[in-house]
Amino acid sequence: MNVKSQFSIKDLEHLSGVKAHTIRIWEKRYSLLEPQRTSTNIRTYTIENLKRLLNITFLYNDGLKISKIASLQNETIHELVEKRAIANKEEFAIKAFKTSMFELNEGLFNKTFQDLEAHKTLSEIFLNVFMPFLMDIGSLWQTSVIRPSHESFITELIKRKLLLHIEMESQKAKDQGNPLFILFLPYKEVHELGILFTNYEILSTGFQTIYLGVNTSLDSLKDLIDTNRDIVYVSYLTMRPEGMSLIEYVDTFQTTVSNGQTSNLWLLGKKSKTTDLHKLASNVSIINGFPELTNRLEKLKENSQKKSRAAHHKLRIL
Repeated sequence: MNVKSQFSIKDLEHLSGVKAHTIRIWEKRYSLLEPQRTSTNIRTYTIENLKRLLNITFLYNDGLKISKIASLQNETIHELVEKRAIANKEEFAIKAFKTSMFELNEGLFNKTFQDLEAHKTLSEIFLNVFMPFLMDIGSLWQTSVIRPSHESFITELIKRKLLLHIEMESQKAKDQGNPLFILFLPYKEVHELGILFTNYEILSTGFQTIYLGVNTSLDSLKDLIDTNRDIVYVSYLTMRPEGMSLIEYVDTFQTTVSNGQTSNLWLLGKKSKTTDLHKLASNVSIINGFPELTNRLEKLKENSQKKSRAAHHKLRIL
């Protein structure tokens, strides 16, 4: 397995957020880390060095002076981290997830998630912990600090938690009225976490969904239009569509899927923000982040409930 076990001082900078220059000062002045040296006198660091630096950084960011941290034994540092994690759960969780990723430690991931879940909803965990953590992973990937095995390991664990909660939400009674949400990713798009969380958010609001997942061609969606219910198609664009502009992709959706009807299309993800909104048809919406998605869903739910009450009242009159 291609797992990275040796790190440069630049790797530690990217992982901890502490500048390489500062790490060198901490080493020289306080002996906080003991790197190995190559034959050309270049520092290299182990996973244990990384874990120690992440703990030190957590305490330092929490207000403890570096000179104080330097005077503590490893055991005391661990005890302080555990104690202060109670009041700073999100930052501690991100630190723990990084450690879990580099150690390929599923047990640590699960324990950290369970501790979060005791106090927070899945939405809070995803938005306030997983999203910043995933952004870190993106930066680490670009700087070659992490290997494919690290990314695959941690994203699959996050995906597993999302799927578990989606399954639980799917078993609850859902609104049989309008709209029906159909979720998909463009052909060859494999980044699934965003659309999975979108599916969870829609389900938890009370609406029904049909989840088609990754690698969905627009041509395969056109047969789903034969329904008496209003449909909202939802996609999360991270890397795709490739080879065409967003406008071209939306135009293809209109001609292939809508077939002259005004099927609504909601687009999320960084790739969806690459166009002028004024150029889009009125049935296409760019949703800038999950808070906006939540607000839109709540308004739909409120309108759906009003229509349901009005229909019920009309029946009583008749």
